Amino acid sequence: MKKVHSNYMELKFPSRSENESFARVAVASFVSQLDPTMEELTDIKTVVSEAVTNAVIHGYEEREDGIITIRTEIEGSRVFIEIRDEGVGIRDIDQARQPLFTSKPELERSGMGFTIMENFMDEVEIISEPGRGTTVRMVKNLKTPHRTMAN
Repeated sequence: MKKVHSNYMELKFPSRSENESFARVAVASFVSQLDPTMEELTDIKTVVSEAVTNAVIHGYEEREDGIITIRTEIEGSRVFIEIRDEGVGIRDIDQARQPLFTSKPELERSGMGFTIMENFMDEVEIISEPGRGTTVRMVKNLKTPHRTMAN
């Protein structure tokens, strides 16, 4: 039996808010090979936007000299997305996951980023260390049968 190897892509880009839309479109384009539904694709684009925006605003505190790394992997009909920064980190992950919590209320943000990620994805894991950065790992199980790619 032939071993199935996962397909992946990795991006690195500066922590600039204008790169959020690039990240969203790049991940969506990569995942499109599975022929997801519009709802699944919208969910994925939304969580990428939320995670990248968190990295820019909270991780790097809007400094443009940080690097955001995204790795997207496909195994069968499962999509794995990892978004990582090397910014300030999160002191209290449980508190940060609470709906409406924000560390920057002056920016009039909703504080719903992690809540949105948890509602749109099947699995969400947040790993963070103050002073070292944050990694958000998410999994989406696509409901539609994936397209078999030619070898």
